[in-house]
Amino acid sequence: MAQTFALVGLIGFLTFTGGAALAQTPPTPTELLAYRGLHALAAQDSVDDIRRLARAGADLNARDGNGRTPLHIAAFQGHAATIEALIASGANPSLLDNQLYDAVTIAAVRDDVPTLKALLAAGASAKLVTSIYDGTALIAAAHLGHDGVVRELIRAGAPIDHVNNLGWTALIEAVILGDGGPRHVETVRALVDAGADPGIPDRNGIKPLQHAETRRYERIATILRRAGAR
Repeated sequence: MAQTFALVGLIGFLTFTGGAALAQTPPTPTELLAYRGLHALAAQDSVDDIRRLARAGADLNARDGNGRTPLHIAAFQGHAATIEALIASGANPSLLDNQLYDAVTIAAVRDDVPTLKALLAAGASAKLVTSIYDGTALIAAAHLGHDGVVRELIRAGAPIDHVNNLGWTALIEAVILGDGGPRHVETVRALVDAGADPGIPDRNGIKPLQHAETRRYERIATILRRAGAR
Protein backbone atom coordinates (compact mmCIF):
# COMPACT_ATOMS: atom_id res chain seq x y z
CA MET A 1 0.00 0.00 0.00
CA ALA A 2 2.83 2.40 0.86
CA GLN A 3 4.39 1.74 -2.55
CA THR A 4 1.07 2.55 -4.23
CA PHE A 5 0.75 5.88 -2.42
CA ALA A 6 4.37 6.72 -3.24
CA LEU A 7 3.76 5.97 -6.92
CA VAL A 8 0.58 8.04 -7.00
CA GLY A 9 2.41 10.93 -5.32
CA LEU A 10 5.28 10.78 -7.79
CA ILE A 11 2.94 10.63 -10.77
CA GLY A 12 1.00 13.58 -9.40
CA PHE A 13 4.18 15.60 -8.94
CA LEU A 14 5.48 14.87 -12.43
CA THR A 15 2.11 15.57 -14.01
CA PHE A 16 1.68 18.82 -12.11
CA THR A 17 5.17 20.10 -12.84
CA GLY A 18 5.28 18.84 -16.40
CA GLY A 19 8.20 16.56 -15.56
CA ALA A 20 10.82 16.87 -18.29
CA ALA A 21 9.12 19.89 -19.79
CA LEU A 22 9.51 22.20 -16.81
CA ALA A 23 12.97 20.91 -15.92
CA GLN A 24 14.25 22.58 -19.07
CA THR A 25 15.24 26.23 -18.80
CA PRO A 26 14.85 28.20 -22.03
CA PRO A 27 16.63 31.56 -22.26
CA THR A 28 14.60 34.43 -20.87
CA PRO A 29 13.88 37.56 -22.93
CA THR A 30 16.45 39.38 -20.79
CA GLU A 31 19.08 36.75 -21.53
CA LEU A 32 18.31 36.85 -25.24
CA LEU A 33 18.83 40.60 -25.29
CA ALA A 34 22.07 40.33 -23.30
CA TYR A 35 23.70 37.66 -25.45
CA ARG A 36 26.78 38.51 -27.47
CA GLY A 37 28.77 36.59 -30.06
CA LEU A 38 27.54 33.21 -31.20
CA HIS A 39 24.79 33.01 -28.58
CA ALA A 40 23.29 36.24 -29.93
CA LEU A 41 23.65 35.10 -33.52
CA ALA A 42 22.03 31.73 -32.72
CA ALA A 43 19.11 33.54 -31.09
CA GLN A 44 18.78 35.79 -34.15
CA ASP A 45 19.15 32.99 -36.74
CA SER A 46 22.07 34.86 -38.33
CA VAL A 47 23.53 32.01 -40.36
CA ASP A 48 26.07 33.94 -42.43
CA ASP A 49 27.52 35.66 -39.38
CA ILE A 50 27.73 32.34 -37.55
CA ARG A 51 29.77 30.88 -40.40
CA ARG A 52 31.99 33.96 -40.44
CA LEU A 53 32.72 33.75 -36.69
CA ALA A 54 33.28 30.01 -36.93
CA ARG A 55 35.90 30.53 -39.64
CA ALA A 56 37.53 33.14 -37.41
CA GLY A 57 37.91 30.57 -34.64
CA ALA A 58 35.02 31.43 -32.30
CA ASP A 59 34.23 28.85 -29.61
CA LEU A 60 31.24 27.01 -31.06
CA ASN A 61 30.61 25.26 -27.74
CA ALA A 62 30.77 28.34 -25.49
CA ARG A 63 28.32 28.25 -22.61
CA ASP A 64 26.09 30.83 -20.97
CA GLY A 65 25.29 30.96 -17.26
CA ASN A 66 22.97 27.96 -17.55
CA GLY A 67 25.40 25.86 -19.53
CA ARG A 68 23.56 26.44 -22.79
CA THR A 69 25.64 26.43 -25.97
CA PRO A 70 24.67 28.36 -29.12
CA LEU A 71 23.22 25.07 -30.41
CA HIS A 72 20.96 24.81 -27.35
CA ILE A 73 19.77 28.36 -27.99
CA ALA A 74 19.04 27.55 -31.64
CA ALA A 75 17.06 24.49 -30.55
CA PHE A 76 15.02 26.49 -28.04
CA GLN A 77 14.32 29.11 -30.71
CA GLY A 78 13.54 26.59 -33.44
CA HIS A 79 16.18 27.88 -35.85
CA ALA A 80 16.85 24.93 -38.17
CA ALA A 81 19.23 26.74 -40.52
CA THR A 82 21.34 27.93 -37.58
CA ILE A 83 21.45 24.39 -36.22
CA GLU A 84 22.73 23.11 -39.55
CA ALA A 85 25.36 25.87 -39.76
CA LEU A 86 26.60 25.33 -36.20
CA ILE A 87 26.99 21.57 -36.50
CA ALA A 88 28.53 21.81 -39.97
CA SER A 89 31.04 24.29 -38.52
CA GLY A 90 31.99 21.90 -35.71
CA ALA A 91 29.56 22.47 -32.83
CA ASN A 92 29.15 19.40 -30.62
CA PRO A 93 25.49 18.26 -30.66
CA SER A 94 25.97 15.90 -27.70
CA LEU A 95 26.68 18.53 -25.04
CA LEU A 96 24.24 18.84 -22.13
CA ASP A 97 23.18 22.06 -20.43
CA ASN A 98 23.03 22.49 -16.66
CA GLN A 99 19.67 20.66 -16.54
CA LEU A 100 21.33 17.76 -18.43
CA TYR A 101 19.43 18.26 -21.68
CA ASP A 102 20.86 18.07 -25.18
CA ALA A 103 19.49 19.90 -28.20
CA VAL A 104 17.54 16.83 -29.39
CA THR A 105 15.66 16.51 -26.10
CA ILE A 106 15.00 20.25 -26.10
CA ALA A 107 13.37 19.98 -29.53
CA ALA A 108 11.48 16.85 -28.46
CA VAL A 109 9.97 18.53 -25.42
CA ARG A 110 9.06 21.60 -27.53
CA ASP A 111 7.17 19.28 -29.92
CA ASP A 112 9.23 20.82 -32.71
CA VAL A 113 9.48 18.25 -35.49
CA PRO A 114 11.22 20.51 -38.08
CA THR A 115 13.96 21.44 -35.60
CA LEU A 116 14.32 17.84 -34.52
CA LYS A 117 14.68 16.73 -38.14
CA ALA A 118 17.34 19.39 -38.71
CA LEU A 119 19.31 18.19 -35.70
CA LEU A 120 19.13 14.54 -36.68
CA ALA A 121 20.00 15.26 -40.32
CA ALA A 122 23.03 17.25 -39.18
CA GLY A 123 24.34 14.35 -37.11
CA ALA A 124 22.83 14.77 -33.63
CA SER A 125 22.04 11.53 -31.79
CA ALA A 126 18.65 10.27 -30.61
CA LYS A 127 20.38 7.84 -28.25
CA LEU A 128 21.79 10.06 -25.51
CA VAL A 129 20.88 9.62 -21.84
CA THR A 130 19.62 12.99 -20.64
CA SER A 131 17.89 14.75 -17.73
CA ILE A 132 18.09 14.18 -14.00
CA TYR A 133 15.93 11.10 -14.60
CA ASP A 134 18.58 9.38 -16.77
CA GLY A 135 15.99 9.26 -19.52
CA THR A 136 16.04 9.89 -23.26
CA ALA A 137 14.45 12.28 -25.70
CA LEU A 138 12.05 9.46 -26.59
CA ILE A 139 10.88 9.05 -23.00
CA ALA A 140 10.35 12.80 -22.67
CA ALA A 141 8.35 12.94 -25.91
CA ALA A 142 6.28 9.87 -24.99
CA HIS A 143 5.45 11.37 -21.61
CA LEU A 144 4.08 14.47 -23.32
CA GLY A 145 2.28 12.63 -26.13
CA HIS A 146 4.37 14.20 -28.87
CA ASP A 147 3.58 11.43 -31.30
CA GLY A 148 5.21 13.00 -34.37
CA VAL A 149 8.43 13.52 -32.44
CA VAL A 150 8.24 9.96 -31.14
CA ARG A 151 8.09 8.62 -34.69
CA GLU A 152 11.07 10.71 -35.78
CA LEU A 153 13.14 9.56 -32.81
CA ILE A 154 12.25 5.94 -33.45
CA ARG A 155 13.35 6.31 -37.08
CA ALA A 156 16.62 7.78 -35.81
CA GLY A 157 17.36 4.73 -33.67
CA ALA A 158 16.29 5.93 -30.24
CA PRO A 159 16.50 3.14 -27.62
CA ILE A 160 12.90 1.93 -27.43
CA ASP A 161 13.02 0.11 -24.10
CA HIS A 162 15.43 2.31 -22.14
CA VAL A 163 14.49 2.34 -18.46
CA ASN A 164 15.09 5.60 -16.60
CA ASN A 165 15.98 5.99 -12.94
CA LEU A 166 12.29 6.05 -12.01
CA GLY A 167 12.02 2.54 -13.42
CA TRP A 168 9.92 3.64 -16.39
CA THR A 169 10.18 3.06 -20.13
CA ALA A 170 8.77 5.36 -22.80
CA LEU A 171 5.76 3.04 -23.06
CA ILE A 172 5.05 3.20 -19.34
CA GLU A 173 5.41 6.99 -19.28
CA ALA A 174 3.03 7.37 -22.22
CA VAL A 175 0.42 5.56 -20.13
CA ILE A 176 0.91 6.74 -16.57
CA LEU A 177 1.86 10.34 -17.34
CA GLY A 178 -0.42 10.69 -20.36
CA ASP A 179 -4.08 11.62 -20.52
CA GLY A 180 -5.29 8.71 -22.63
CA GLY A 181 -6.16 11.12 -25.43
CA PRO A 182 -5.51 10.82 -29.18
CA ARG A 183 -1.87 11.88 -29.11
CA HIS A 184 -0.94 9.52 -26.29
CA VAL A 185 -2.85 6.76 -28.08
CA GLU A 186 -0.79 7.40 -31.22
CA THR A 187 2.37 7.55 -29.15
CA VAL A 188 1.65 4.12 -27.70
CA ARG A 189 0.81 2.81 -31.16
CA ALA A 190 4.10 4.12 -32.58
CA LEU A 191 6.11 2.58 -29.75
CA VAL A 192 4.39 -0.80 -30.03
CA ASP A 193 4.70 -0.84 -33.83
CA ALA A 194 8.43 -0.16 -33.38
CA GLY A 195 8.78 -3.18 -31.11
CA ALA A 196 8.53 -1.69 -27.62
CA ASP A 197 8.19 -4.50 -25.08
CA PRO A 198 4.79 -4.24 -23.31
CA GLY A 199 5.95 -6.81 -20.80
CA ILE A 200 8.49 -4.56 -19.05
CA PRO A 201 6.99 -3.60 -15.68
CA ASP A 202 7.67 -0.67 -13.41
CA ARG A 203 9.52 -1.12 -10.12
CA ASN A 204 6.32 -2.35 -8.47
CA GLY A 205 5.88 -5.06 -11.07
CA ILE A 206 2.97 -3.28 -12.79
CA LYS A 207 2.95 -3.53 -16.58
CA PRO A 208 1.71 -0.92 -19.08
CA LEU A 209 -1.55 -2.82 -19.73
CA GLN A 210 -2.42 -2.87 -16.04
CA HIS A 211 -1.76 0.87 -15.81
CA ALA A 212 -3.96 1.48 -18.87
CA GLU A 213 -6.79 -0.66 -17.51
CA THR A 214 -6.63 1.03 -14.11
CA ARG A 215 -6.97 4.42 -15.81
CA ARG A 216 -9.69 3.15 -18.18
CA TYR A 217 -7.62 4.06 -21.22
CA GLU A 218 -9.39 1.47 -23.35
CA ARG A 219 -7.92 2.50 -26.71
CA ILE A 220 -4.42 2.20 -25.30
CA ALA A 221 -5.28 -1.08 -23.59
CA THR A 222 -6.55 -2.48 -26.90
CA ILE A 223 -3.28 -1.59 -28.65
CA LEU A 224 -1.29 -3.25 -25.88
CA ARG A 225 -3.41 -6.40 -25.91
CA ARG A 226 -2.99 -6.70 -29.69
CA ALA A 227 0.75 -6.48 -29.10
CA GLY A 228 0.55 -9.49 -26.80
CA ALA A 229 0.37 -7.72 -23.45
CA ARG A 230 -1.17 -9.68 -20.62
